[in-house]
Amino acid sequence: MNNDIIINIQQLVKRFPIGKGEFTALKGITTSFRKGEFAGLIGPSGSGKTTLLNIIGSLDMPSEGEVTVLDVSVGSLTAKQAALLRKEKLGFIFQSYNLLQVHTVFENVEFPLLLLHYNASERKKMVMEALDWVGLTDKAQSKPSQLSGGECQRVAIARAMVKKPVLVLADEPTANLDATNSHTILRTMEKLNKELQTTFIFATHDEKVISYLHRKVFLDDGYIVKDEWVKND
Repeated sequence: MNNDIIINIQQLVKRFPIGKGEFTALKGITTSFRKGEFAGLIGPSGSGKTTLLNIIGSLDMPSEGEVTVLDVSVGSLTAKQAALLRKEKLGFIFQSYNLLQVHTVFENVEFPLLLLHYNASERKKMVMEALDWVGLTDKAQSKPSQLSGGECQRVAIARAMVKKPVLVLADEPTANLDATNSHTILRTMEKLNKELQTTFIFATHDEKVISYLHRKVFLDDGYIVKDEWVKND
């Protein structure tokens, strides 16, 4: 594995206002992730895993501490700079797919490339390559409403991967899928991690996802309580 640290988190605290008080979701988290990891933030609802994932993805900001992602300090970013980081370097996969229903599969996967101003021939090549990764080249002209849940999630993976991001963040990506589709999705992501050296970080409490992880970071009540590597042959 490449030893380059791409995420460095030091004494991260995150507070949210609640009424006249506040709720502390993360309580002094310190950890790091290296290029090429296939890791998960694991814990029950309310443990802080989604909050941590969102801060790594610059969707939220630290209250205290330092979070550096791809040599950029997340806490120092303006909203515009954070959006640029997400657009250029990060991929996101959510449990709800977030596909544009009026557009085809091809157009959904193409969307991130339009924001990055690739020309039409480059876009077509990259989209079809991404659809090939997830086994959906034959569905390029279908609409999301014509697909199964598993196929929609594979489109979401293709959309996240089409620009070959350094880092993909996945929040409960199998929550709406049955076991067969979950394993298909996870094998696809594991393959992309291996072949492209894309770093994947999941927020999950799904045992199916956990069984695929190479590293498991357990959170409880805003603290990291265990961090373990799994030997994968």
